[in-house]
Amino acid sequence: MARPITVLFDIDETLVHTGGSGARSWAWAFDQLHAVSADIGEHSSAGETDPQVGTATFKAVLGRDPGPDEMTRLYGQYLWHLSEDIWTSPGYRVLDGVEETLRRLMAAGVILGVVSGAMEGAARTKMEPGKLGRYFVFGAYGSDSPDRTEVTRLAIAKAARLHNRDLGKQDVYVVGDTPHDIEAAHAAGATAIGVASGHYHADELRAAAPDHVLHSLAGPFPGLS
Repeated sequence: MARPITVLFDIDETLVHTGGSGARSWAWAFDQLHAVSADIGEHSSAGETDPQVGTATFKAVLGRDPGPDEMTRLYGQYLWHLSEDIWTSPGYRVLDGVEETLRRLMAAGVILGVVSGAMEGAARTKMEPGKLGRYFVFGAYGSDSPDRTEVTRLAIAKAARLHNRDLGKQDVYVVGDTPHDIEAAHAAGATAIGVASGHYHADELRAAAPDHVLHSLAGPFPGLS
């Protein structure tokens, strides 16, 4: 594979493991605002955007569609709790090989971006304990669109503006740990790199037909010698 011009990374279970900080923060937000118990893992799947996760959980635990103001308040409470919880989460860690891979890509002149289903505030917060934000020039997030394919397209468009030219599939790699990431990369016209560092095994990722599958970011990375 040729060296890419830009590489876009998912965050959760691709760059970091938060130790359940996100799920705890959603649960806290629902409890504070609606006095109900909410487990996002029961009502959403890995790789969905925050708006999808929040809306699906709201419908499941409250039995109705949320209003815009209700989701806004939930987002605010969620982010407030996450900003505190992430620093004390006992399971938080940067995943194997992440920093070495990011440094190697930077040294090769590849521009790095984030493509995350998390809202921008949540995405940045999740990277703070690991000091990973310093590697990423730009990003697109679940707060830009609830649709992951559209988020990926937005990230690619930002990369194209930075390079002042259109970017093809061979120019853009999207790295993620779920079939959602792979499907969105293909739909957006990018090269899809699946990494089996999260909830999905390598064979499960291959079923989504990525261009390449890695067991972790600790080994060789496509396009880097």
